[in-house]
Amino acid sequence: MSDASVHEGGCLCGQVRYSFTGDPLLVALCHCTHCRKQGGAPFSLICAVADEAYSERGETRIYEDRGESGAAVHRHFCATCGSPIRSMAAALPGLTIVKAGTLDTPDQWPPVLEAYCDSALSWMPTITDQRFARSNIGE
Repeated sequence: MSDASVHEGGCLCGQVRYSFTGDPLLVALCHCTHCRKQGGAPFSLICAVADEAYSERGETRIYEDRGESGAAVHRHFCATCGSPIRSMAAALPGLTIVKAGTLDTPDQWPPVLEAYCDSALSWMPTITDQRFARSNIGE
């Protein structure tokens, strides 16, 4: 793992492409109902990266959501195909939350924790050793 490595990803139709340098600061599974609804899946695999490490090309639209704190969460998605790309949470300044399923190689970092486990579907197995009922990072 090298801090100089560049990781790329994009949406289903290819109109949005992004990259970030270095390894993610955190890789997690989020079981919150908002991530479930945004991605249409039982959880969302996310990578937190520093804003300055992230770059993006292509048009995204933004849905302004609210986290449990009441602070804004800007959910960016492809304007053409609707793929979720990233989230920017006011409660987490300086971080870009990448929807890691959109990475070209999404299996390179396993999640180290699960958040919002109190919202996890009842049939979901435990995936990591670190599980939090709500958020562990202040969303």
